[in-house]
Amino acid sequence: MRRIGVAATAPFGADVLARLAERHAIAFVLTRPDAPAGRGRKVAPPPAKRVAEQLGVRVLQPERPQIEAVDAMIVAAYGLLIPESLLEQALWLNVHPSLLPRWRGAAPVERAIMAGDRETGVTIHRTVKELDAGPIAARGAFVIGEEDDAGAVFARAAELAADLLEGVLAEDEPSFEPQPDDGVTYADKITAADRELDLADPERAALAVRALSPHIGARTKLDGRDVTVWRARVDDGRFVPLEVQPAGKRRMTYDEFRRGLR
Repeated sequence: MRRIGVAATAPFGADVLARLAERHAIAFVLTRPDAPAGRGRKVAPPPAKRVAEQLGVRVLQPERPQIEAVDAMIVAAYGLLIPESLLEQALWLNVHPSLLPRWRGAAPVERAIMAGDRETGVTIHRTVKELDAGPIAARGAFVIGEEDDAGAVFARAAELAADLLEGVLAEDEPSFEPQPDDGVTYADKITAADRELDLADPERAALAVRALSPHIGARTKLDGRDVTVWRARVDDGRFVPLEVQPAGKRRMTYDEFRRGLR
């Protein structure tokens, strides 16, 4: 039986960790140090640490990546560069929620939805120095539904990732195929500008809302108030907000928001 470690930080990595732990004994979880988070900026553990503690898995939180002896390290939304010296110590497998080589980088799910992609998936590849460019061990696709937001896509990707990893880890020596040179695109980190909705382009604005929900949030001004839009649709060419959150308030339906303005 392989001795497996997991490197994860963000919610997607925590979800992959939980699903992987249902099938394999996890030796330890490598995650980033606790950091200020939320409106109050209180120091909080990363999502992967919370899941690991619930599972009773030992947690390592060094400032720079360090590992113990393992046969394989599974990387899923860890967020720190793995030094080449560590890559030589074990088989490192990266879980990337896109169909590589499309959408290499930090925000593959968000960028796929923003671009109106009809399909995405998960790629399991060897971790290498170059960003998300390692040879592929397994790959699976699924359709992005017309109403799927990033949360729905991340959940489906985590489920698919666990299935793909099961096959790869079952092999004594996983086989890898180089990524093609054609079709490489990059999923840049989401910026403040990406969050600002252009209501003059309703289709693009609705895609941005889906891409940034439920974890980041798209922003605009409605009825003279600054709001975060969590759900919306396009109806007869018009942008129709469905769920919004005024600054400093809770999430609410757009109808509730309008009633509060009277």
